[in-house]
Amino acid sequence: MNNLRNEFDFAVIGGGLVGAAIAWGLSGPGRRVAVLDEGDIAYRASRANFGLVWVQGKGGGIPQYAIWTRQSVDLWPRFAEELRAESGIDVCFRQPGGLHLMFTEREIEKRADAFKRLRNGSGPASFEYRILDRTATERMLPQIGPEVAGASFCPLDGHVNVLRLLHALHLALQRRGGSYFSDHAVRKVEPVGGGFRLHTADKQIATGKVVLAAGLDNARLAPMVGLDAPVRPQRGQIMVTERVASFLPYIVQTVWQTSDGNVMIGDSVEEAGFDTSVDSKVLAVMANRALKMFPLLGTLNVLRSWAALRVMPRDGYPIYDQSEAFPGAYLATCHSGVTLTPAHAILLSALVDNNNLRNGSLQTLSARRFHVSTSH
Repeated sequence: MNNLRNEFDFAVIGGGLVGAAIAWGLSGPGRRVAVLDEGDIAYRASRANFGLVWVQGKGGGIPQYAIWTRQSVDLWPRFAEELRAESGIDVCFRQPGGLHLMFTEREIEKRADAFKRLRNGSGPASFEYRILDRTATERMLPQIGPEVAGASFCPLDGHVNVLRLLHALHLALQRRGGSYFSDHAVRKVEPVGGGFRLHTADKQIATGKVVLAAGLDNARLAPMVGLDAPVRPQRGQIMVTERVASFLPYIVQTVWQTSDGNVMIGDSVEEAGFDTSVDSKVLAVMANRALKMFPLLGTLNVLRSWAALRVMPRDGYPIYDQSEAFPGAYLATCHSGVTLTPAHAILLSALVDNNNLRNGSLQTLSARRFHVSTSH
């Protein structure tokens, strides 16, 4: 190709939180980095995202995921400050600790047992937690309803403003000299002479390395470069209430109060394909559960509700890969894009830059795990 403006060292397909974070990490002086994004037509997971930085309970099936999550959360304070310095945007990172509320003693016992197993598997990187009875939970959250039996608490849990985070990443990327192409859905990834040519509707872009961070579209793109991305859409619905005086000093996993006083409710997990419509029956179940947690919500009006799609790998854990057939091609997909933003921006980008993803510490999170034979 003769158009030098379209020749890059790295091209990241996908401009959501995962892609923008990796691109930011790869960018800098002398680095030619491009992000190709579908634009507003994309199924952005951030549209139904509380912005939780959540540690507790993650990694029960793959201990490396618990370690990776903890590494990312430990990086969050430094990363948020660096991003503010570069973009001028405060992403509102706060870390007051988070609670997962439960309604029965059996729920509490099961969660305590799961946390013990998780701590044993993840070693020194395991998260801190406490299992709270009703009295201890009420001391922290006086507004809980009478049916709440207890909670688990992790002091590492926190939250950010997702829209500010995405804006800050895009702005900082471009200030570092990166190029952002909106409304450029990639139709084809073509390996060419040790690099790649990316085809969009009206442009071809040449790049030395390509990172697939396109969320649900990774399932289509991955086979073009010898990779596998078994992901599916999982619908989540959100309700937002009118403002109310602050009553949540901590993060609660499925009920969150914004800095403006609005309350967001969202705990649906639905296998609905690519349907992003709102289901009133599901909203009713969500509302009833939220009322059991906090009866005062019954006095509030719901202002808005909507649905969006999570990017859900087959087993729920992230997939990070480097192609064996085309080593300059990489894959990153997960459903914890907020929590893992610093890990993607700082750690994963370094693995991509150093060609060390395939054999590095994340190899247990490769899609190769789905192809291991169980026969003897």
